[in-house]
Amino acid sequence: MPDHLAGRTAIVTGAGRGIGRGIALALAEQGASVIVNDFGGSVEGEGRDTSVPQAVVDEIKAAGGKAEANGADVSDHLEAENLVRQALDTYGKLDILVNVAGILRERMIFNMSEQEWDDVIRVHLKGTYNTTHFASIHWRQRRDYGRLINFSSTAGINGSAGQPNYAAAKAGLIGFTKSCANALARYGVTANAIAPGAATRMTDRGLRNAADMREGNAESEAVGGTERDPENVAPVVVYLCSEEGGNISGRTVGASGYQIQLYSDMHVERQIFSDGPWDIDKLFERAPQTLFAGLTPPSGDRPAGATNA
Repeated sequence: MPDHLAGRTAIVTGAGRGIGRGIALALAEQGASVIVNDFGGSVEGEGRDTSVPQAVVDEIKAAGGKAEANGADVSDHLEAENLVRQALDTYGKLDILVNVAGILRERMIFNMSEQEWDDVIRVHLKGTYNTTHFASIHWRQRRDYGRLINFSSTAGINGSAGQPNYAAAKAGLIGFTKSCANALARYGVTANAIAPGAATRMTDRGLRNAADMREGNAESEAVGGTERDPENVAPVVVYLCSEEGGNISGRTVGASGYQIQLYSDMHVERQIFSDGPWDIDKLFERAPQTLFAGLTPPSGDRPAGATNA
């Protein structure tokens, strides 16, 4: 089997478990040298355990691959800089950055505290900005090759009622990814977002799994080799990181089970015109029959993946 990433170097954040781990293993299997980043905390972002990324490194090395561990909190600007510096000092360059790291603080919007909002935005959005900022400096100087993969979510695309902070961050990452695609194209860099579907520690918290969690039977611990296996997300990431993926940038790709989807970009669906500034009464007359005809509000049903507030 060919090594599609032979000679490449990569950083994968949040790579100690779940989807990130699967991606780190796949990149290494395909020939990339990998910095495995994870601070080893809980789903809520609490605690720190450097043995978490080291375990993945040991697994990669046991299989004959190259990897080094990193325990940085990517939401810390200096720690993110040191993460990128480690890749450059260890491997001499950085070709691939995959931003998977994230946390959850789930509440309905009327129950969510300012701290719960800030923490999730900080890790997902600022953390991705931090690592990408320092990687982009290297890519701009190098002007050769770069692959940026940011992890979004269907929660950001569709809106998750019990996750306003998470949904906002994940939607924001789509815009961030598009901006990076436009800004970095001249330097040989592509940027794409992934909307994954898999059983992880995060999905274990959902309402559908609440009873199992109370009984100590987490879904994520029993999905190996099934459609819900987090490792199913990795193949399309490998493709996007390869030479063959160089024509794809600024796009959002879904990866769930044995399916891969390409999301369409947002576009104008309907449009109405006026000869001048809109007369409010005329707008009230025309809009229901044209622009907003047939639209219905969301049902208000609580998504199956949302936890109790």
